[in-house]
Amino acid sequence: MIDLKGNEKVREVLLEVYRRLYDYFGPRRWWPADSAFEMIVGAILTQNVSWKGAVQAIDNLKQWGWLDLGELLEAPEGELAELIRPARYHNQKARKLKSFCRVVAEEFDSRLDDFLTQETGSLRRSLLAVYGIGPETADCIVLYAAERPVFIIDAYTHRIFNRLGYFGARVKYDEMQAFFVRNLPCDTKLFNEYHAQIDALGHRICLKRAPLCGGCPISVMCKAAETNAAAP
Repeated sequence: MIDLKGNEKVREVLLEVYRRLYDYFGPRRWWPADSAFEMIVGAILTQNVSWKGAVQAIDNLKQWGWLDLGELLEAPEGELAELIRPARYHNQKARKLKSFCRVVAEEFDSRLDDFLTQETGSLRRSLLAVYGIGPETADCIVLYAAERPVFIIDAYTHRIFNRLGYFGARVKYDEMQAFFVRNLPCDTKLFNEYHAQIDALGHRICLKRAPLCGGCPISVMCKAAETNAAAP
């Protein structure tokens, strides 16, 4: 179903999807964080949980003065887990945060800037080698913390572009990412905002069950919306 080769028509469609979403939702100003480190912590905490829960956990860390690489590394893991409990899976995520901090401390002398300024491929490999960081989280960090042009894929991306008719049910992460990279301008700001727009649509309108097709800004482009409209 996916054409991995660059295709001018597909490019036009993808940019039209982006334009319609941007006109509807406005600029998303994503990722909302005061520092690269806070962004990274947020990317780990928001795994499998709503952003609201991650924000609560981050606020707890700020109140305790633990939103710092050195402080997190030294923090007792059990106490850290309790502070980030609102983000769910708190024991696992405490270990993930410590694992990330340990890599930066041991391999980059605690210099986060040095870690983030690695060549893009090396940075992504370094992130994927950290316990608990998979492709989506790694790409969030590469795009939003290191400001490199990588296209993030998540469940919303698959759902929306499956309904648009571009992705099959079993398509792989790397295949979906290659589709966007080959059919869009390689631009960090575009990839940043496009991902945020996709998440807004998936969260508010293109729901997993009973999507709100009547209020969708890209319904006229969507095969699934056509099917829903034709259903009795």
